[in-house]
Amino acid sequence: MRLGGRVAGAIEVLADIEERKRPVADALKDWGLAHRFAGSGDRAAIGNIVYDALRMRLSHAWLMDDESPVALAYSVLLRQWGFTTETLAAEFADDKFAPPALTDAHIAAFSSRNLSDAPLHVQGDIPDWVQPSFETNFGENWLSEAKALADRPTLDLRANTLKANRDKVVKALERSGAKAAAIARNGIRIAAGEGASRLPNVTAELSFQKGWFEVQDEGSQIVADLVQPGEHDQVLDYCAGGGGKTLAMSAAMHNKGQVHAYDADRKRLAPIIERLRRAGTRNVQVHDDPRQLDALKDKLDAVLVDAPCTGTGTWRRRPDTKWRLTQKNLDERISQQQDALGEAAKFVKPGGALLYVTCSVLPEENDRQVERFCTENPAFAITSVADDWTKIFGAQAPRPRVAAAGTITLSPASTDTDGFFFCRMQRKV
Repeated sequence: MRLGGRVAGAIEVLADIEERKRPVADALKDWGLAHRFAGSGDRAAIGNIVYDALRMRLSHAWLMDDESPVALAYSVLLRQWGFTTETLAAEFADDKFAPPALTDAHIAAFSSRNLSDAPLHVQGDIPDWVQPSFETNFGENWLSEAKALADRPTLDLRANTLKANRDKVVKALERSGAKAAAIARNGIRIAAGEGASRLPNVTAELSFQKGWFEVQDEGSQIVADLVQPGEHDQVLDYCAGGGGKTLAMSAAMHNKGQVHAYDADRKRLAPIIERLRRAGTRNVQVHDDPRQLDALKDKLDAVLVDAPCTGTGTWRRRPDTKWRLTQKNLDERISQQQDALGEAAKFVKPGGALLYVTCSVLPEENDRQVERFCTENPAFAITSVADDWTKIFGAQAPRPRVAAAGTITLSPASTDTDGFFFCRMQRKV
């Protein structure tokens, strides 16, 4: 396919997402099934246009004075892919599959408007109603933090040290451009690329099948590192999901001690079995029934609560969720987080630690939650992890936002990772 056909395909997908209010991954998959002539490169390029359009939907629409899929797709090419109105006109001139040409109104708006004149939430490409939360969490830096959440994300991997060290994995993936990550001790990073470029399919590599590495955002690796489980500890991953942090903690414990992986949603937990097998773990027990945890109450050294959240920290990877988020969604997540903390706390032994994590950057889900929990549960107190950061990752590593109480927030702007919140709460002896 030529560029014109790819852009037309992206416009179709964007229209499908808007009209049917469906996840972007589903819309792209269905488009590919309906257009089997499109090669993998074509599908990757179309996906890039769609994701780039959704990440910066507000600013694209403002500059074009039009929020239609056609306007969004053209704005991606003009703002992010290095084209001009003239080069696009020449590119599409003899292409019968090209989308409709830009109108004079589009060209006039794009050439005359300056984004610095737009409302601040438009400049930051976030819903207007979450701007106050960003201001509360990040202060005067909130706009740069919001803008960073609209960038393309890298592909991050974690070397599984039960089978291979980081240098070995980097060498195995050398042709994919893999390099050691800046913060996470076993992290590996592959650059995002630009324009139509596509990321390598690393899960097709023999080294992946051998269990040498897992796909995991560096931020997720970092919060797993901050748990600091000991080799002889008893640990519970209370909202284990697919098992990314379970696997990371298991490797950090050198297959010793015990990690209990539990999730209330059995479907989310299902992938963990194959991942554990491939990784060569021997110290993980998987639980899909809360009754199986009864014997663990008041006995565990560390309980990790990777709580259900709005996912605002993952907007680079899931930009469609940014525009579907509502106050009702946030309220539901806050309630679920309170329930999860209350239940998980029952398993922490005196002197043990309750670790609270979200992939959100909203204070309602983060600092306010742990402050409320400790007020209502005086047996627990927040302990600072600021010193742990330097001890684990070194003084030269990029630093996250550290709140007065010692909680931390990772973000694309501060740590070049997805957004994550981490808090350690110690149970009194």
